[in-house]
Amino acid sequence: MAVDYRQMWKELDMDLENHDNLCNVLPVAYTDIYLMQKNRPKAMEFWDTVVGAIHGIRPAELIEAQKKGQKVFGTFCVYVPDEIIIALNGIVTGLCGGSQFWVPDGEKVLPKSMCPLVKASVGARLSRTCPFFRIADMYVGETTCDGKKKAYEILGKDVPMYIMDVPQMKRPEDIVKWAKEISLFANKVEEVTGNKLTIEKLNEAIKIVNDKRRAIKRVYEARKNLDVPISGKDALLMMQIAFFDDPIRCAEMCNKLADELEERIKNGVSVFEKGAKRILITGTPMAIPNWKLHHIVESLGAAVVCEEMCTGTRYFENEVKENCASLEEAYLELAKRYMKNNCACFTPNDGRIDDIKRLAREYKADGVIDVNLKFCTIYDTEGYFVEKELKAAGIKCLGIETDYDDGDSEQLKTRIEAFIEML
Repeated sequence: MAVDYRQMWKELDMDLENHDNLCNVLPVAYTDIYLMQKNRPKAMEFWDTVVGAIHGIRPAELIEAQKKGQKVFGTFCVYVPDEIIIALNGIVTGLCGGSQFWVPDGEKVLPKSMCPLVKASVGARLSRTCPFFRIADMYVGETTCDGKKKAYEILGKDVPMYIMDVPQMKRPEDIVKWAKEISLFANKVEEVTGNKLTIEKLNEAIKIVNDKRRAIKRVYEARKNLDVPISGKDALLMMQIAFFDDPIRCAEMCNKLADELEERIKNGVSVFEKGAKRILITGTPMAIPNWKLHHIVESLGAAVVCEEMCTGTRYFENEVKENCASLEEAYLELAKRYMKNNCACFTPNDGRIDDIKRLAREYKADGVIDVNLKFCTIYDTEGYFVEKELKAAGIKCLGIETDYDDGDSEQLKTRIEAFIEML
């Protein structure tokens, strides 16, 4: 039985008429991209349900938690340590930013020559059409992107904003600096929640997040098999929802999906034709509902088997040491883990290229597509090194630039089809 969330949205002071326009578009797109797939894992029904009420089910849970005294922290990036928030009885949620629908509102206050992810995030807040932006008690940003840094100044005008200063290099002293940033963030979350951080609570939270990472990793491990038991689109959807979901439930549902995928592998079940070319996608993150590239690739008969990006391996690889003896030790272990994420904001960033080559081998990729969201200069610049190094390693690579608009879909389809045929 469908639940009517309109009263909740009204109480959040959302623009209901504009929000209706968004809600009318999403189900059609989701049906065409997801529900028309053949032989999907049965466990994907959970994510279908979540997307079917993406602005209802989880927001309602967050509001109920707030009524019981919990605080909700909206985050933009994988560098924000969820463990700190969870340890202090706070709740972490991702924030909207993956649709062309929000870009025009973002462009009212931001330059058109800015990344669509940033414009969409700001537009989602200003247009009052994303409940997660309406619910969050505090936004937590980080200094991985110049565009986001200036956008935070706009978003912070009417909602408390905390910004973590991410070092731009990975020297030993930078790891120490990031550990200090994490300790300062812990102090702020203590202030907001009214709770006191203890090593016991932090160790519990570290295990909760590690369990989630391990569950997601199981799904990715299944994608390494020659019989690919899940589409890249479904795996991407699982990753996108992981940013919003309760971490314990997320681990449970991902493990359930992994169980099914492992059984499929035993039975030789694949969702792709035998001999389908295997594609690894790397580059800028793909926030929900940005499914364009995966849909094009897989509509052409190829299989997306891995994503080296924030909505991919960077989110779950590298666990945090468990059972730390003190908060100081835990802060340092958290810093070590999070600084292993190879974002293009770092210089140098050779680790990302090493990761791409390693993952291409592990996932038996026939080729790599390096995707850059238009106007993201750091990933665009790094694309030169990615293509050069992959070519030297004998790995075929296609570099593309795109945004959220579907206007370039046919052009992309032509280029990607030629790339797949060349493979």
